[in-house]
Amino acid sequence: MAASATLFASNDLLAQKTLREAYKDYFPVGVAVAPRNLSGPEAELIKQQFNSITPENAMKMGPIHPEENRYNWQDADAIVDFGVTNGIKVRGHTLCWHSQAPRWFFTDSEGKDVNREVLLARLKQHITDVMTRYKGKIYAWDVVNEAVPDTGKGIYRESKFYKIIGEDYIQKAFEYAHAIDPEAKLFYNDYNTESTAKRAKIYQLVKKLKDKNVPIHGVGLQGHWSIYEPSQAELEKSIKTFADMGLAVQVTELDVSVYAKEHERRAKKETDKSVYTDEMMEKQSAHYKMLFDTFRKYKGTVTGVTFWNVSDRSSWLDNFPVPGRKDYPLLFDESYKPKRAFEGVVNF
Repeated sequence: MAASATLFASNDLLAQKTLREAYKDYFPVGVAVAPRNLSGPEAELIKQQFNSITPENAMKMGPIHPEENRYNWQDADAIVDFGVTNGIKVRGHTLCWHSQAPRWFFTDSEGKDVNREVLLARLKQHITDVMTRYKGKIYAWDVVNEAVPDTGKGIYRESKFYKIIGEDYIQKAFEYAHAIDPEAKLFYNDYNTESTAKRAKIYQLVKKLKDKNVPIHGVGLQGHWSIYEPSQAELEKSIKTFADMGLAVQVTELDVSVYAKEHERRAKKETDKSVYTDEMMEKQSAHYKMLFDTFRKYKGTVTGVTFWNVSDRSSWLDNFPVPGRKDYPLLFDESYKPKRAFEGVVNF
C-alpha cells in the first residue's frame, strides 16, 4: 500500500475531501516547505492536500546568496523540482527583504556602506540571477517583503535598502522582476495587514506604485494570525482595500496561533505553557472556518492561500515569539492527521 494510502486509510474525513479538491474552483491552497518536507509522510501529505508550495527560507536573500559571487541553489532547486515533478504551482519568496539580507549586500571591502548605485546594481543582479534560474517554473513572487513599519508615522521601514537607496528601491525591485519574467505575478507582502494604521501605510505605498504604473499585481496578507484575531470585518476591510485598487490578494503565510498574537521576540515567562486545550481547539476551528468563509466570499479577488508549515509537528511558531514554547497553529496535528479545524475548512 502506498505511503499516502497508509497514512489516511482509516480517516473517513480525508477520504471525503482534500484541501485542493475543496478549493479547486476557488484558488490554489499552498504550503511553505523546506527540503526536509519533500520526502516521507510529509511529502505524501503535501501531494495529497496542496497544489501550491512556497520555499519557507531557501529563496530568501541570505540563504540563497550568502556571498557576492556565490549562490546556494541546492535547496531552492529541490523545492522547485518537487513542484514541477508533481504538478504543483510554486510561489517565490522573497526577492527583497531587509531582515535576511546578507551583510555583504550593503558594504564595500572596508565594511563601509556602499552608495545608492552600487546597492541598486546588486539588487538588480540578485533579482536577475534568481528569477532567470526559475523563469517559467514560478508563477508568482513576493518581490518586496515587510517594507512598512508597525509603529510611527513614516510609511517606510528604515531599512538599509531605504536608507541607502530611498523609497524607490521598491519600485526598482518590481521593475527588475517584471523585466526578467513578464508572465510572473508580482506581490508586495507584509504582516499585520489588518491593523488600521499599518493597512493605511501599505495602501499608500502600493498607491504610489500604481500611480507610477509600476508592475505590481497583488498584495500578500501574510496571515500570521491567532484564535483572537483578526475579526471578519478587519479581514474584509483589508481584502476590499486592495481589491478596489485592481489588485489580487493572496494570503501568503497562514497560521492561527493558539496564543495571543505578538510580533516581537521575547523571553519565556513562567506563565508561557505549551498547551492545546479543548477551548483552544474550538476557538481555532471557529476561526479557521470564518477565515475560509471570507476567502471564498471574495472568489476571484483572493487568488491563493498558503499555510506557513505543513503540520503541528514543526512550526516556526514553536520558537517565536517565545523560545521553546510549542504552538499548534495548523490544520494537521503532530501525527499529520486532520484536526477539527480541517472539517470546517473543507466542508461548505
